[in-house]
Amino acid sequence: MNQWLAIAVGGAVGAVGRFWISSWVNASFGKSFPCGTLVVNVLGSLVMGMLFVLLEERVTTDPIWRSFLMIGLLGAFTTFSTFSIETLQLLESGALLRAGLNMLVSVVSCVLAAWAGTLVARLFA
Repeated sequence: MNQWLAIAVGGAVGAVGRFWISSWVNASFGKSFPCGTLVVNVLGSLVMGMLFVLLEERVTTDPIWRSFLMIGLLGAFTTFSTFSIETLQLLESGALLRAGLNMLVSVVSCVLAAWAGTLVARLFA
């Protein structure tokens, strides 16, 4: 039961964080391109890479923390379903270039961010 609670609390924190950051980015840069979703996905991927190294390779910690941070918080913070529907909306509106750019930039930058996070954690942890 403790693990479920950790995931639920982490999910609530992650979802609110995603809303705040995505809203701020969209207010700052507009909504013609889904920048808010891109930013939270890249940031979440970077942090996920760092936490993976710290919690799986460097630090022995209670599995509850892994559940809270990686499954709950970052699971709710990153937004693959939002990315998918925003890309579909771009495609349906005829913005094929923007949709393709969103797919390419999102996937490549998130994988690179996860890799960067693992590198940073391995260097400094």
